Amino acid sequence: MTVATAPRSAEVPASERSPTSTESPAPSAEICIQEIHRNNGRALLRFLRSLVSSDSAHTAEDLVQETMLRAWRSLDAVPIEPESQRRWLFTVARRLAIDAYRKRQSRPAEISLVDTEPVGVGSEAAETVIAKLTLQQAIAGLSPAHRSVLVELHVKGNSLEQAAARLGVPVGTVKSRAHYAMKFLREALDGTEAFRR
Repeated sequence: MTVATAPRSAEVPASERSPTSTESPAPSAEICIQEIHRNNGRALLRFLRSLVSSDSAHTAEDLVQETMLRAWRSLDAVPIEPESQRRWLFTVARRLAIDAYRKRQSRPAEISLVDTEPVGVGSEAAETVIAKLTLQQAIAGLSPAHRSVLVELHVKGNSLEQAAARLGVPVGTVKSRAHYAMKFLREALDGTEAFRR
């Protein structure tokens, strides 16, 4: 007595087989992120533009990209339901915007050299900059001995005797070096004053 057997799955072409729950292909992470971005990208960008200051044109776009990167890294945590998904993305984006703001506050202000306008001739700001640069150049032009005397007296606030003891020279030498160093600096700044007239 022979028993009829069902055909083996290997004999049925894969295209004709109905997919079971274990065989159904899961969408790739790339496709999921593209869909998340397509469904939420514009709203996310509008939301972030309202949070960040308008001085940086690309900050909101960068934050959208960072939000999508976070979503891609933790794709399993991103809700599937559209409303919950958007809330999740907005929460991540808001936290990233806060972090970016704190980071900007903790470092010196960024300026763009392209956007700066030249200072008008004769303005106080220009005079201050010229005087500062001239003074820096004049100090750089001092000999190390003269510069060290000025540092001891005017930067560290030491007396003549203290400066002499620290430098290992007589008080008269400290006085002489201080006199000639100050004369040199005055002449350098007087040249700037003549230039400004």
